Amino acid sequence: MPELPEVEVTRLSFANRIAGARIEAVSIGKPLRWPLGCPPRELVGQRVLGVRRRGKYLLLDLSGGLLLMHLGMSGSLSFGTGFCAPGRHDHFDMLTSLGTLRLHDPRRFGAVVYTSGEADPAAQKLLGRLGVEPLGETFEAVAFHQALKLRKTAIKQVLLGGEAVVGVGNIYASEALFLAGIRPTTKASRISKPRAALLHRAIQQVLAQAVAKGGSTLRNFSNAHGVAGCFQLEAMVYDRAGLPCRACGEPIKAIRQGQRSTFYCVRCQKP
Repeated sequence: MPELPEVEVTRLSFANRIAGARIEAVSIGKPLRWPLGCPPRELVGQRVLGVRRRGKYLLLDLSGGLLLMHLGMSGSLSFGTGFCAPGRHDHFDMLTSLGTLRLHDPRRFGAVVYTSGEADPAAQKLLGRLGVEPLGETFEAVAFHQALKLRKTAIKQVLLGGEAVVGVGNIYASEALFLAGIRPTTKASRISKPRAALLHRAIQQVLAQAVAKGGSTLRNFSNAHGVAGCFQLEAMVYDRAGLPCRACGEPIKAIRQGQRSTFYCVRCQKP
């Protein structure tokens, strides 16, 4: 699944190129997770004012509303000119005066939803409960620790839950916990203020590094230029079960938490 770094990398790869474009046509293939929310023709004539991100959602500000896009489990966006006809897994095409924005999604868990703005109930249903942005100035260590003290579940699950902090997906939760030296099974409420500060910095460091490396490509992710990410090649623990820890040599252990794989080092990460 594309996580926050992949979504941010996608945004950076086409946001400047589509800004100011006039929408000339919209076509939809097979149904996605949620309906568009309006007839496609209602988007024609509007201009793309800019592209933002909230968690794992891309927000396209239009002259007459807001378009929310989610890449789901296997989606990717491409933007350019001279595209061939949509293929069987191309489910949304938005032709603009500067190029075509296309959503390719083999599993169709992605979504494109049109609303009047962020205050719209349809937008609030998707965005309203999201936590603090980890790469933004509002992500503060003290508030993060206070949020952890209220949660008695395992810290890995809290990070994935998205209420204490948004967008720290499975890959980057494992990596941040390793960098902070915290065992993923540790109850969030037991993490001290100093250790929470370490985790706070680790989350920011790991996500920023992932964005700089173009995200992670485990199967088919690529940015809007078609370029794959390479963060996974430098992962310290993720998907390295049985391999020696890059820091101490201890074999990396893998467990299941909430139907997701977790990777950690028993020597470097303490309960």
